[in-house]
Amino acid sequence: MGQHNLTVVTEFILMGLTNRHELQLPLFGVFLFIYMSTVMGNTVLIILTKVDSHLHTPMYFFIRHLAFIDLGNSTAICPKMLVNFIAEQNIIPYYECATQLTLFIFFTVSELFILSVMAFDRYVAICNPLLYNVIMSQRLCHVLMGTSYLYSAFQALLFTIKTFTSVFCGFNVISHFYCDEVPLSSLLCSNSQEVELMLIVFSAFNLMSSLLVVLVSYLLILITVFGMHSVEGRKKAFSTCGSHLTVVAVFYGTLLFMYVQPKSAHSHDKDILTSVFYTLVIPMLNPLIYSLRNKEVKNAFKRVFKKKIKNCIQ
Repeated sequence: MGQHNLTVVTEFILMGLTNRHELQLPLFGVFLFIYMSTVMGNTVLIILTKVDSHLHTPMYFFIRHLAFIDLGNSTAICPKMLVNFIAEQNIIPYYECATQLTLFIFFTVSELFILSVMAFDRYVAICNPLLYNVIMSQRLCHVLMGTSYLYSAFQALLFTIKTFTSVFCGFNVISHFYCDEVPLSSLLCSNSQEVELMLIVFSAFNLMSSLLVVLVSYLLILITVFGMHSVEGRKKAFSTCGSHLTVVAVFYGTLLFMYVQPKSAHSHDKDILTSVFYTLVIPMLNPLIYSLRNKEVKNAFKRVFKKKIKNCIQ
């Protein structure tokens, strides 16, 4: 078939989570609750770390950006997904699909690198406490975050431009609940192998490089902690790492489960479930992990809450 006979794709049909009609409404309720919890939890964390002066430290600067990334990733996917639960057809226009892909890649890659930056921050705090404020200066924090965002934006635009300037074969059914690079690349007539190779190379680099920083940071932290004579010092060191370690274990564990298992072990349902977990469930869990396990966040919440009540009374 010649290229001139190809149908021009102007919209895509998302397969969604399930084609069973009786599950659409219950799933709408479940994911509406997840999204509302994500918005509320991450917004509260962003406001607290901005408003409360006790939380104006590098650690909470990164936590605020993690909350922004989680909020962005969930918002890029969930509202459209909720509409599709109650719509007749799960249609997403061509340019909306491109925008969703850009945002999804940007926020996912940003999350990988902010978690590695946070691991480095914990390493400096525990292994070089006297030089912590000198090393983790405001300038370095902004440079680390700025670099992560620039690299993520470059990668997001690279994949989106490469995919959407290629020729689609006229098939427009995406076997997913959002516009992801893997199902989109399978619809391409041109450059599909090139896009798939780029995807493998960048995914491997992003995952392994960020994970390497996390592993090396925590290895050095463990060496330092086991060298401490004070039991109280060890407890304090572990408590400052607890929340971040939990977030890292959940996020990297999910990604490794998805990408490292052999192709024969892959199934469409399993991949969809894993995608739901790291795009929608983890952004809801992260603020809970950081607030429930963290005395400083709880105290900040009490201080801000009391201040608001005091202002209302006056």
